[in-house]
Amino acid sequence: MSKQPYRTEMGIISDILRVTLDCDRHGAIISSISRKANLSHYSAIEKCQKLVGFGLLESVNNERNRIFIITEKGMKFFQEMQKFIAIAQAVKIRY
Repeated sequence: MSKQPYRTEMGIISDILRVTLDCDRHGAIISSISRKANLSHYSAIEKCQKLVGFGLLESVNNERNRIFIITEKGMKFFQEMQKFIAIAQAVKIRY
């Protein structure tokens, strides 16, 4: 039985963007992102902050939680990344 390889940074970013995209314009709280993207709470916060810095996500505080919402730029980036991943998998490149 072979060991499953760890995800790359791009794989993690893809998972986070997919979670926030699935939540539409309502956004996702960090615990939901952490759970659905299979990341520790701390790692999820760190990665989301990085994506906010790049303009792919925006962060909004409501009365109890911090919500992350995918931006238009983030949606376009995610779509292009999915195209790249499909090509990389077709030629057996690990992304």
